[in-house]
Amino acid sequence: MDSVVDYTLFLVKSVAKNADMVSVKEIGSTEDTIRLEVLVKEDDMGAVIGKSGNTAKAIRTLVQAYSYLHDKKRVNINIESF
Repeated sequence: MDSVVDYTLFLVKSVAKNADMVSVKEIGSTEDTIRLEVLVKEDDMGAVIGKSGNTAKAIRTLVQAYSYLHDKKRVNINIESF
């Protein structure tokens, strides 16, 4: 994986039923923070968020760990549906 965006895309596609409809893009960054927007089909929101938000928390934790090991930046992830 080359970037936090690629890693996040890999993780979300692994969970989503419509993997080809998943989009992840960087919507902004500062010196110490990266902001990502994850777009999934509305049908996949339940799977990506998970029961009580557990799947989303796990994705955020893994992406944060990846970023810490590579970029040493904090990551904010916004998950939206279309």
